[in-house]
Amino acid sequence: MQLLEGEPTRNNNVLHANVTGASCSQASASPMTLVLNLRGAASCSLRVPALPPCVLGLAGGVWRALLYSIEVFPAGVWHRICIMAQGMPPGLPTVQAGLREALLETLSGILSPGHEVRAAAEEQLKVLEVTEEFGVHLAELTVDPHGALAIRQLASVVLKQYVENHWCSHSEKFRLPETSERAKAAIRQLLPRGLRESISKVRSSVAYAVSAIAHWDWPEAWPQLFNLLMEMLVSGEVNAVHGAMRVLTEFTREVTDTQMPLVAPVILPEMYKIFTMSEVYGIRTRSRAVEIFTTCAHMICTMEEMEKGVAHALILPVIQQFTEAFVQALQMPDGPTSDSGLKMEVLKAVTALVKNFPKHMVSSMQQILPIVWNTLTESAAFYVRTEVNDTEEIEDPVDSDGEVLGFENLVFSIFEFVHTLLENKFKGTVKKALPELIYYIILYMQITEEQIKVWTANPQQFVEDEDDDTFSYTVRIAAQDLLLAVSSEFQNESAVALAAAATRHFQEAEQIKNQGGEHWWKVHEACLLALGSVKSILTEGVQSGRVQFDMPGFLTGVILADLNLSVSPFLLGRSLWAASRFTAAMSPELIQQFLQATVSGLHDNQPPSVRISAVRAIWGYCDQLKISESTHVLQPFLPSIVDGLIHLAAQFTSEVLNLVMETLCIVCSVDPVFTANAESKICPFTIAIFLKYSNDPVVASLAQDIFKELAQIEGCQSAMQMRLIPTLVSIMQAPPEKIPSGLCATSIDILTTVVRNTKPPLSELLICQAFPAVAQCTLRTDDNTIMQNGGECLRAYVSVALQQIAQWQDDQGHSGLWYVMQVVSQLLDPRTSEFTATFVGRLVSTLISKAGRELGENLDQILRAILSKMQQAETLSVMQLEPLLEFLCSLPGPTGKPALEFVMSEWMSRQHLFYGQYEGKVSSVALCKILQFGITMDDKRLQDIKVKGDEIFDLQEGIRTRSKTSRNPQRFTTIPLLVKIYKLIVNELSSVIEANATRNTEEEWAQGNDDANDMWEDEDDEDEGLAGQLLSDIISCNKFDEDYYEDDEEDDPDVLKDPLYQIDLQTYLTEFLQQFAQQPCFSAFSNHLNDNERRILQSIGI
Repeated sequence: MQLLEGEPTRNNNVLHANVTGASCSQASASPMTLVLNLRGAASCSLRVPALPPCVLGLAGGVWRALLYSIEVFPAGVWHRICIMAQGMPPGLPTVQAGLREALLETLSGILSPGHEVRAAAEEQLKVLEVTEEFGVHLAELTVDPHGALAIRQLASVVLKQYVENHWCSHSEKFRLPETSERAKAAIRQLLPRGLRESISKVRSSVAYAVSAIAHWDWPEAWPQLFNLLMEMLVSGEVNAVHGAMRVLTEFTREVTDTQMPLVAPVILPEMYKIFTMSEVYGIRTRSRAVEIFTTCAHMICTMEEMEKGVAHALILPVIQQFTEAFVQALQMPDGPTSDSGLKMEVLKAVTALVKNFPKHMVSSMQQILPIVWNTLTESAAFYVRTEVNDTEEIEDPVDSDGEVLGFENLVFSIFEFVHTLLENKFKGTVKKALPELIYYIILYMQITEEQIKVWTANPQQFVEDEDDDTFSYTVRIAAQDLLLAVSSEFQNESAVALAAAATRHFQEAEQIKNQGGEHWWKVHEACLLALGSVKSILTEGVQSGRVQFDMPGFLTGVILADLNLSVSPFLLGRSLWAASRFTAAMSPELIQQFLQATVSGLHDNQPPSVRISAVRAIWGYCDQLKISESTHVLQPFLPSIVDGLIHLAAQFTSEVLNLVMETLCIVCSVDPVFTANAESKICPFTIAIFLKYSNDPVVASLAQDIFKELAQIEGCQSAMQMRLIPTLVSIMQAPPEKIPSGLCATSIDILTTVVRNTKPPLSELLICQAFPAVAQCTLRTDDNTIMQNGGECLRAYVSVALQQIAQWQDDQGHSGLWYVMQVVSQLLDPRTSEFTATFVGRLVSTLISKAGRELGENLDQILRAILSKMQQAETLSVMQLEPLLEFLCSLPGPTGKPALEFVMSEWMSRQHLFYGQYEGKVSSVALCKILQFGITMDDKRLQDIKVKGDEIFDLQEGIRTRSKTSRNPQRFTTIPLLVKIYKLIVNELSSVIEANATRNTEEEWAQGNDDANDMWEDEDDEDEGLAGQLLSDIISCNKFDEDYYEDDEEDDPDVLKDPLYQIDLQTYLTEFLQQFAQQPCFSAFSNHLNDNERRILQSIGI
C-alpha cells in the first residue's frame, strides 16, 4: 500500500498529518492499522474499519482508490483526517487523478438503484468532501462537455451544496474545512464555462454556485466576474444570456449594502437594455431583467433609510426611463413579446417604485393608473371565463425553470399595487375609484370550478382554505384581503360603494339566472362573503342613514331565498354563515327562523360543506348575540347544537374537528345554567378528544379552552374535576414509556388552566391529589417541556392558593412550599438545559412576592442558583430575572470578582433584546432605579464597573466588505456602567416613543382629519370588525407594541396584577430623564452620548 498525506479539517496554521507507515491485511473486509505522526503530538496507532465492498472502487479486482475518514485526538481536540490508500499496480494514476476517479465512482454509486450501494456512496461522499480538491473536481465534472449527463447534473448539485457549506467560515451553513485559496481560484476559473451549458439544470446549478461565491468574493477576490457576465449578456448566445441572468438574479437577492454601490451602476443599464430589446431577448429573459431591477430598488430604498443620498446616486437617475418602458410593456397585448408573466414582473417593479420612491413617481402616475385599471378590469372578465366558470381553456406561460406562471400571479400583482397606493399619498386615487373597484373585487372573490372539486372531495381543505387565518393564498383570498384593506381605510365610502356594488351584482345575477345561466349563484355567494366580511361598517352605515341599502330585502329576499334553493351546497352554506353576521338587523322571529335552518344544517343528511358552514354560523350567532346580550334567543336551540357538534366531531378529524371544538367552546360560554346541565356530555367528550389527539397541539389547546370555560362555571366545577383530575393525575404518574410523547406536558398545562380559573379555595382533589402529582412528576423528569410546564403549574398554585399548599404535607412531613422550592432548584440547576429556566423568573418572582417572609434562608439558596444558571445561559429568555438582580450584589461571581459585575455586563449587552411589553417595562424601570441608586448613594461598587460602549468605526476604511470584517473584527469603546445605563434608558425612551407614535398615527387615520385639503382621507368611523382581519397585516416587532404581545400577557394574571404593567413607560422615562438632567453629574454623562441620543433628549426638552 502507498499512503498519502491527509489534511486535518482545521486551517493551515495547525496540524498536518503525515502517514509514516501502515500495514494492511486482507483487502476485502479486514481493518487497516495506521501509524500517524502528528506535528506537535506523539505518534498514535489507529484501527480504521474497512469500508463496504461496494465503496472500494474495485476495477478488474484491483483497488483504485480508498478514502478513509478517521479521527485523531491530539492536544485534546478532535480533528478529522482523510487518508487515501492506493494500490500499487503498474500505471498507477497520480494522486489527484486517483481522487477524481474515486469521486466519479462515488457519484455513480449515488445514482445506483440499489439502496445499499447508494447509502454507502453517500457516506463515502462525506469522506471525500473534506479533501482539498473535492470542489475542484466537482467543478471539472460539472463543466466537462464529454461527461455523462446524470453525473454532470449530480456534480453540479453537490457543488452548489459544497459552496454553501465550505466556501466561507462566515456563512450560516459553514462546516469545516474551509476551501483553500488555491482550490477557490481553480473553481472560479472553471465555473463560468458552465454558464454557457446547453443543459438548463446544469446551467442553473452552476449559476447558483457562481452567485453564492460572488456573495463572498466579489469584488475583491473575483474582480473580473462582472466583466465576464456582461460579455455573456451581449453575446446574443441564448444559453450564455440565461446563465448570466440566473447569476445576477440570485446574486442581487443576496447582495449586501456594501456591494450595491458597485453593482447598481453596472447592472441597471444592462437590465434596461435587455428589457427594452424585445426583438433580441425572449420574454423570460426580459422578465428576469425586471425582477433584478425590482430587487435592486428595494435594497437601495433600505440603504437610503440608513444613508441619505444613496438612492439619488444609484437609482433615481434611471427611474424615469424604466418607468416609461414599464408603461409601454403594460400596454402591449399578449403575444410573442409579452404575456401575463412579464406583466406580473413589470407590475411588481412599478409597485416597488411607488412604494419606495413615491415623490419621483407622481409625474408618471397619470399614465400608469389608467393602464393598471384596464389590466384589472380586462383581467376580471378573462379570470371569470377561464378560472371561475372554466368555460375557456388557457395555456399558462412557463419560465426557464419549468415553473408555470399562472394567470393568477398577474392578479396578485395588481392587488399588491392597489395595497401600495393605500399606503402613501396616492390613496386618494383609490378612494375615487371605490365603487368600480369593489364591484370588480367581488368578481375576483367567486368560487372557481377547481375549488368546488377540491372542497367537495376534501372537506378538511374547505375548512382550511376558508379560515380567517388560512395559510392558503388564492385570488379569492387576495380579493377578500383587498376588500378588507379598502374598507378599513375608507369606511364610510366603502360601505356606500359595497352596497351599490352588491345591489348591481344581485341584479345582474338575476338576469343571468333568468336567461338560464348556471353560474349565477357564484356571484350571490361572493356578494354574501363580501357583505359578511365587513358587516359592521354596512350595518352602522344603514342605521345612521349614510348608506342606502335594503337590509330587510337582503335578509329575506336574498339570504332566506337562497336557503330554499338547491343550486349549490356552497351557496347554502354561505347563506347560513351570512345570516349569522347580521343578527343586529334581524327581528327575534327572523333570528329563530335562521337558527332553525342552521341547526338543520348540522344533520347527517346535509353535504359536508353545509354542515361545516352551519358550525361557522353557530359560532357567529353565539358571538353576535353575546355582544348584543340577546343570548336568550339561542337557549331553545342549545341542546340540539351541542348534540350536533359532538356528533359531527365523531365523524371528522383535523381541520373540521378543530372548528367544532372552537365552536363548542363559545357555546359553553353562552348560558352557564345550560352548560352546567350539559357538562355530563361536554366534559367526557372533551377528555376523549384530548386523549385521542394528544399529539395534536391545536386540538390540545382547544380542549384546554373548553376546560377553562367549564372551570369558570361554579355549577360545573365539582363534576368536571371529578372526571378530569383523576385522568390528569394518572397521566402524570404513568411511566413515560407507557404514554404518548407530549401527553404528560399537555396534561400539566390543562391542570394549570383549571387551577388558574377555579375560584379559591381549591378543592381537595386539586390540593391533595393533583398538586403532589405535578410536583413529583416535575422533579423526576428530564423532559424540558414537562419541567417548564410543571414550573408554570406550581406558579399557578402559589399565586391562587399559597396558604393551602403551605399547609398541605405529604407522608414524610414535607409541605407544598418545600416541593415548590425543590422544583425551583431543579429548574435553576446548571446541569439542566437552559430552556428549562425560561419562565422560572416569574415563578421565583411570584414565590418571593407571595411567600417572601416564609422563605427564610431558602431565599439565599434561590439567588445563588440564579447566578449559577446565568453563567451558562446563552439565550435571552433565561435572562428575564431583572426583578431579582439587586439581590445579587452580595454574592461571589464566577471569576472571583463580585457577581454584580458579571450580572451587569450580561444585562447591558442584552437589554436591547429583551422581548415582551412587561419584560421591557420591568427592565427599563430597573435600569432607572439602579442609576438613581448609584448616583444618590455614590455607590463605588457600581461606579467602578466598566462595560462595552459604542462601536468604533474607522472612517478611513471605506466600504466594509466581508473579507475586511473577518480581518478586522468589531471594536467597542469602554465606558462606566452608570453611563451605559443612562444611554440604554435614552434608547428605551426612543423605542417607546416610536411605538406610541405608530399607534397614535393609526388612531388619527381611523378618526379622520378635518382638513379637506389634506392628502389623508376622511375616516369618521371606528375600526370595529376590521382591525386584525387583514391576511397581509405586517405586525410591528417593537417590544413596546401592545398588539404584538397582547395575547401572551393578557392571559397571565400575575403580570396583570403587577403595578409595573400599568405604568405609562413614556411618561415615566421622560420624567426620570428630565429630573436626571438636573443632577450635577449630567454634563459628564452627556459627553458620552452620540448624535441620535442627543436628538432624543432634545425632543423632550433636554
